[in-house]
Amino acid sequence: MILVDTSIWIDYFNGIESKETNMLDIALIDGLIVIGDIIVMEILQGFRSDKDFNKAKKSLATLEQYEMFGKNMVFKCADNYRELRKRGITIRKTADVIIASFCIDNKIPLLFSDKDFMPFVKHLNLLSVLNET
Repeated sequence: MILVDTSIWIDYFNGIESKETNMLDIALIDGLIVIGDIIVMEILQGFRSDKDFNKAKKSLATLEQYEMFGKNMVFKCADNYRELRKRGITIRKTADVIIASFCIDNKIPLLFSDKDFMPFVKHLNLLSVLNET
């Protein structure tokens, strides 16, 4: 199973072809994709038309969905953020900290293109689907 970051989903729904969206397409066919509640929210809030929103909502609802940020993850996320800050690395988006920390804690590989995830791969053992370090 793999989890896919929001930016890949956005590209996918916009018909942008890349190695990441191609990987997403293959993994969807193979039934390997799981999704997190925060990612679903980020994806859906970007749709302008009701038709596209409802179509995406229906599609995403078929995936196994995880609660990514509950009381058990609060301290893990804060610890991971602080560990990277000690190394001089500041992660710009809290959602990225939550997504990466969830994947690390659950040993779920993440498909991403956002460079902000690289410190998690390099320093905190985040598994990258494309194995780019």
